[in-house]
Amino acid sequence: MNDDSKKIAIIGAGFVGSTAAYALLIDGLAEQISIIDVNKDKAKGEALDLVQGNLFTSYTKIKYGNDYRLCKDADIVIITAGAHQKPGETRLDLTKKNASILKSIVQNIVKHNKKCIILMVSNPLDVLTYLAQKWSRFPKHRVLGTGTMLDTARFRYNLSQYYKVNPTSVHAYILGEHGDTEFPVWSSANIGGVQLKDFRNYNKKKLDQIFLNTKMAAYEIINTKGATYYAIGLAITKVVKTILTDQSDVLPVCNYIDNYYGVKDVCLSTPAVLNRKGVKERIDLKLNDEEKKNLRHSAKMIKKFIKSVL
Repeated sequence: MNDDSKKIAIIGAGFVGSTAAYALLIDGLAEQISIIDVNKDKAKGEALDLVQGNLFTSYTKIKYGNDYRLCKDADIVIITAGAHQKPGETRLDLTKKNASILKSIVQNIVKHNKKCIILMVSNPLDVLTYLAQKWSRFPKHRVLGTGTMLDTARFRYNLSQYYKVNPTSVHAYILGEHGDTEFPVWSSANIGGVQLKDFRNYNKKKLDQIFLNTKMAAYEIINTKGATYYAIGLAITKVVKTILTDQSDVLPVCNYIDNYYGVKDVCLSTPAVLNRKGVKERIDLKLNDEEKKNLRHSAKMIKKFIKSVL
């Protein structure tokens, strides 16, 4: 990656891809954003809408089209393309149709750019992140997914509402699959360094309900407005900014796991340090026995769906 370069390519001009482009434009970090979609007119429309806002932001060059040569020289290629969840569908229900789409996308990316970082956003995220690494043959630190960043953000917000504190003071993670087998790490969850169980209004049943509400949040949004895209657009921007500015922030992203409590050869979310090279290192949280069991269950489920398409 060129240290002076700040070029982003987004594959997919749907709700998530266009919202990510909008959030990145407002952030002003990227010098160039390329929007690639099989529907060239959709890409054009999104690009025109964005470029007309350049007067109100830091200037960003906007390119568009259905030609993967737009990926050339991009530092980060963000993949948002694919079928989206419909009411009643789980993320893993999308496996076969989106795996087929992804294989073609990855082949086209690699054809024009072998040095980029791939950031996976499409679902089922953990399965597709693994497949993107396998099919691209990129070093594992250069293929990652947004993972449980959004789940963790929802979790911290819900906990902050219960404990009546600012969400930035809540330190708690959702790990594992970005989906139905994700799990909370209660053993290390704290507010300002104080364990949740040590607060006056601690109530395990209410906290369990908070986690359930967190896990079901995406389904609630999908059932009411059809899709989720604002918050994930901001999460994408956070990952991109962390990487391009070499911040070494710790974020719960989907990354390749080689040995974590017996879990290996799978992609799922754990806290990881991100820098200009992608995933610098994984942070291994200490888990209690129940959390270890949940981690292994999540990994087993993800592997099951990986095998179904390989």
